[in-house]
Amino acid sequence: MAAVLSDEVKQALQDIYYNVRTGRGKEAFALLEKASAAGDGDASCILARCLCGHQYVWGWHGFPEDDERATKLLHKSVEQGSALGVLVALRSGELTPSVQKKMPFESLQQAFEQVEALAKEGDAFCQYIVGNSYFWWDFLRIQNKGKDSFPSQAEFKAYLKGEISKCEDWFWKAFRGGIYFAANNLNQYYTKGDEDIIAPQPEKAEGLFKMGAEMGYPLHQYFYAQELEEAENFAEAARWYKESAEAGNGGGWYKVGTIYFDGKGVAQDEVYAVSCFEKELARDSEHIGSNNLLGKAYFYGRGVPQDYAKAYQLLTLAHDKGNTNWGVYYLAKCCFKGWGTPQDYGKALQYLNEMDWNHWEKDYMLGVIYARGLGVAEDIPKGVAHLQKAASHTEAKEELLNYKKTLFGKWVRRK
Repeated sequence: MAAVLSDEVKQALQDIYYNVRTGRGKEAFALLEKASAAGDGDASCILARCLCGHQYVWGWHGFPEDDERATKLLHKSVEQGSALGVLVALRSGELTPSVQKKMPFESLQQAFEQVEALAKEGDAFCQYIVGNSYFWWDFLRIQNKGKDSFPSQAEFKAYLKGEISKCEDWFWKAFRGGIYFAANNLNQYYTKGDEDIIAPQPEKAEGLFKMGAEMGYPLHQYFYAQELEEAENFAEAARWYKESAEAGNGGGWYKVGTIYFDGKGVAQDEVYAVSCFEKELARDSEHIGSNNLLGKAYFYGRGVPQDYAKAYQLLTLAHDKGNTNWGVYYLAKCCFKGWGTPQDYGKALQYLNEMDWNHWEKDYMLGVIYARGLGVAEDIPKGVAHLQKAASHTEAKEELLNYKKTLFGKWVRRK
């Protein structure tokens, strides 16, 4: 690692972490690949993190996940002389003794001091990495200390408390500098503390996601919107979900749509809600919630012309891909009636059996299927039992007129 970060790494950090709204994540990824191949160890380190999923980088950049390649890049970054790579490899459990021998530093402390120097100069990513070194207790290995380094357990715990607590200031610096992950760790630090060494301070966590939302972090805008929704401040929640969605954060348009679809705390606007579900599906065609609610919209003709075929298609995708029974009532009714799909009582029965809630039409359809023997062996008593549960509704009453009980108490079909 050089005394300063390269221009390529600075630009990549800007687009990948500090301002994801640029939408230049993929360009930054390509820039890092080129710099890494040219020998930039810091680029190799950041590139490795990009390949490790949403716990290490904003998930909606759309980067591939490749743990094997990420590990190779981390090892490469250490060999290329990146102090950042050393600390990230240490944090990731990848700084094995054999890898550590290949680093061009006399000690882990020397590598730490290089990163710390850049952190003190104001680089937010370095501030975050330094904060992590304290938060996750990596300082023990960096400083080559343990409980045997102290004359008593009390002194060891005092040392731990002093070192761990340093993460707080570094995380605040990183958070304000553009690393929203730092606030996530602050939230854990404040709400959970650290064993019996750092006491929880939940009051300090209040407003963290609001602050992140106001600073423009899309994921925090989503988290803050969730807090507002839980407090039933739906209009304000919709505003922040929309802010998040417009930055490309997944799920945002869906959440806006759910609020307007049913008019929760806002004027109901089914047409706008449908447009939100469509925007979510344009981003992710397999988004389960949007497929379900857009399917419901087509089933009833809410915000769109009624179209059973589209409803069936969307609801089937959500059911099969999401392994969810949310839409099985609609699917069962389509199969039972032959709406948007060929009439199929066998499939209707399969969907009805997935319903784990009570509904009169469920009993009505089950009653008809069993009493008439549609796709199953005829079982009039079983069918009548279901129909009687739905007997307060006209359809069930009319169907029950087709059956009678004999003198011996057996249900049979009327001639």
